[in-house]
Amino acid sequence: MTVQANQGAIDTSSERVALERRFEDIGWGVLLVAIGTIWLVPEKHIPHGSWLIAAGLILLGLNAVRFFRGIRMSGFSLVVGILALTAGLGEFFGVGVPLFPIALIVIGLCSLVKPMLEKDRTLTDADHFRCCGPQSTRGANHV
Repeated sequence: MTVQANQGAIDTSSERVALERRFEDIGWGVLLVAIGTIWLVPEKHIPHGSWLIAAGLILLGLNAVRFFRGIRMSGFSLVVGILALTAGLGEFFGVGVPLFPIALIVIGLCSLVKPMLEKDRTLTDADHFRCCGPQSTRGANHV
């Protein structure tokens, strides 16, 4: 009975990983097609910042889908999505958004908040280079 329970857990885990991979592939595909399409349209027909707004909304939408499906959200794409949306809206409304200082603040906040949220977890050297934790459960060789 224990072997069957373990096999069920493995099947569920592999299905979750496959679903996560599918969402990631679809998200990147939509992102690249949207940005490529926007860049093909002459600038006079597209408002400034449109590609950044699209990128931000797609990345945030992908994380929303992950959240509602019970899959761990990607801290990296969440932060990049917020930054892209902020920069795009700033360009759209003609407001100069200091993106680099904002990015530094967000990365710093992630570094401060993460240890408080994960008290029991032992950090590896690789975790110090990621904002808001590991990005995927696909394996150690995934970069």
